[in-house]
Amino acid sequence: MQFPGVDCHFAPIATPLPIHLAHVDATQWSALARAVAEARGHLVSLWGSDERARTGRYTVSAAYATADGLLWAKLGLDAEHPAYPDISRDFVPAIRLQRAAHDLVGIEAEGAADCRPWLRHGAWPADYFPLRGDHTGQERFDAQPDAYPFVFVDGDGVHEIPVGPVHAGTIEPGHFRFSVVGEKVLRLEQRLGYTHKGIERRFIGMEVAQGARLAGRVSGDSSVAYAWAYAMAAESLAGVRVPPRAAWLRALLLERERVANHLGDLGALGNDAAFGFALAQFSRLREDWLRTNQACFGHRLLMDRVCPGGIADDLDAARCATLRDQARHMAREVAELRNIYEEHAGLQDRFVTTGRVTPALAARLGLCGLAGRASGQTADLRADFPCPPYDAVPVLACSHLNGDVAARVAMRFEECFASFKLMEALLAALPDGPIHVPLATAPDGAGAGWIEGWRGQVFVALETDAAGRIARCHCHDPSWQNWPVLEHAIIGNIVPDFPLINKSFNLSYSGQDL
Repeated sequence: MQFPGVDCHFAPIATPLPIHLAHVDATQWSALARAVAEARGHLVSLWGSDERARTGRYTVSAAYATADGLLWAKLGLDAEHPAYPDISRDFVPAIRLQRAAHDLVGIEAEGAADCRPWLRHGAWPADYFPLRGDHTGQERFDAQPDAYPFVFVDGDGVHEIPVGPVHAGTIEPGHFRFSVVGEKVLRLEQRLGYTHKGIERRFIGMEVAQGARLAGRVSGDSSVAYAWAYAMAAESLAGVRVPPRAAWLRALLLERERVANHLGDLGALGNDAAFGFALAQFSRLREDWLRTNQACFGHRLLMDRVCPGGIADDLDAARCATLRDQARHMAREVAELRNIYEEHAGLQDRFVTTGRVTPALAARLGLCGLAGRASGQTADLRADFPCPPYDAVPVLACSHLNGDVAARVAMRFEECFASFKLMEALLAALPDGPIHVPLATAPDGAGAGWIEGWRGQVFVALETDAAGRIARCHCHDPSWQNWPVLEHAIIGNIVPDFPLINKSFNLSYSGQDL
């Protein structure tokens, strides 16, 4: 693939999706970022690697989504002074990704305006980088000073409200610092990284098959999406395609994961607006849904069902009938609850215009996934680049323009109904045949996977060493793109609306703080 205006060649990676890889120099790195931005593409991910043992260099990689597919650009960096041109002027989400790459690998984005630490939190010294090959990740350090330089907002009547990182509810830790006048929010600054647990370090040296279990646990609510993206990357390394029946079953699992999360969020959103009835009803439906996952697939959260080469277990006719019947029944129940939501004046008063992100702002900041589609960003990999079985069972991509809590609630209802129809179609035309093929060892290879999870695009880049073991596995959650947008969504709203706005995005801490 040749990208217009950029003098470098992208070679295809053997996946069902159009994914291409190119090795670029610093000039091409910057030119590509500008060209993708001008073409209204978006940054999927950015990460660093220590390849000194293999090539004598560090590298920085960026993955871009374009109208023609995904482009993976890889830039080699000097071993003594590993630095690369900043791309945050073209893509706002690059700011935090570049900061994390520095904390983990020690590579520097030259010209970046924000170079504060992101993941380190004083847990290791400033000159220690856990993803470098001369470290094991097992080193231990005394606690370091951690005077994080939050942005200070000054003015008459302005005061700060720090929230977190430990919260009263059962959510993961994150620090939110509000600058307010009265109850109106002038600014929100987030600080995350509290759930960093060394997952990317843990991948290094694993067998590719072993790494699948870890990938499926990056973010527990997106187990299928990560497992499928990882499996796609492993299969592209080995140059194999999974059997049709396995691909269809993967899609069935992915849609069940999507519905389970939407049901949970719809109940929680009603509860945050003081409508406890909604939480009770959607919790009941979600529990029924998860129990059926356990009965038909062996795991409530569908962990370890997707594996490199296919699927771990098959479905018989009786379980297919159970799944079909439940989807039809659930569609009727959810439709009734949607009517209640739409007719409840109290809910609509809390939802409508709250936490609005305009389509223009969403496009500028790179808002993606479900939250992006609620703000006019229509991208959905299942419809834009349909790989099997989405090429045979088309997906209707839902979208809205209002970009408020009400739009994000409506998106969840509509995506549930779309998934119910899709699951019924998948079960009605499920092909016969095997569900798994073996994968050969693939030394010194590079593969990638790209899946539309329930929250948005999940991306996995996988590279192997000379023995075929994992040299680098980078997993990317769409929350990287969407957390910064939440800072803008709250501006002008009142502090008590923050839990509702936050829940309407429902972003991952664990999926980002690897």
